[in-house]
Amino acid sequence: MAGSAILRKLKSEGYTNIVFKASEELDLTNQQAVTTFFDKEKPEYVFLAAAKVGGIEANNTYRAQFLYENIMIEANIIHQSYVHGVKKLLFLASSCIYPKLSKQPLKEEYLLTGALEPTNEPYAIAKIAGVKLCENYKRQYGCNFFSVMPTNLYGPNDNYDLKTSHVLPALLRKFHEAKMANLSSVEVWGTGNPLREFLHVDDLAEACYFLMKNYTGSALLNIGTGKDVTIKALAELIKKITNYEGEIVWNIDKPDGTPRKLLDVSQIHQLGWKHNIELEEGIIKVYQSKFLKAEK
Repeated sequence: MAGSAILRKLKSEGYTNIVFKASEELDLTNQQAVTTFFDKEKPEYVFLAAAKVGGIEANNTYRAQFLYENIMIEANIIHQSYVHGVKKLLFLASSCIYPKLSKQPLKEEYLLTGALEPTNEPYAIAKIAGVKLCENYKRQYGCNFFSVMPTNLYGPNDNYDLKTSHVLPALLRKFHEAKMANLSSVEVWGTGNPLREFLHVDDLAEACYFLMKNYTGSALLNIGTGKDVTIKALAELIKKITNYEGEIVWNIDKPDGTPRKLLDVSQIHQLGWKHNIELEEGIIKVYQSKFLKAEK
């Protein structure tokens, strides 16, 4: 999702000298394959958006897979970027790398100041490793590598598999299918009390492009809206957008995850970037393009 959004942004800006591979074309966990790719293509700028990702259930089920695959992807690409003299690398980490019970909103300096959320600890540790790789390749070798922490993303090319998706696309699918099947209720995990921030992936792409062109520092940077909503409010909003008329049933036996994850975006605002797409507008766009157009 993030990679395809960055690709769309680069193409819209007129770039044609873009090198990329889909996951089925290049196994980024394979050290030799990544080395061969860099030997052949010799990229000058790298957006490292590739990752093994998922929601609470996927993170908690595929713990070893999430840890291993993400560490391998990051280590292979970051090291080869150093070996081949890449001019600038932007690594997409994740807001889930912050401590579970950290002060809110989350400032960049809160990283590694407390325990992680247990359900996604392996993924978070892998992403922290990527941040530290960038930080220390810059410190030891002078590489112009830096990391950004996007908040929860949604938008085109999202994952709608109910076993592995994040909360927003999962709710969109659940409510749409419940409406189409005329079901009387939709089950949603947890209490509905946790607060989450959501950023349209096109806004993320705008931010990454802006930073690749203008940012010369090495500090971590949060990318988000600086606004959050409860999962209950999100579910009610999606219910409204999908025109579902049934009941929402909260399954409190299922985990809530981190109580709140709101990013402090003052640093990126000071640099001159701010999001453009508000949550309701963004969800309407996604719903219309993913579900309503597909029916026509």
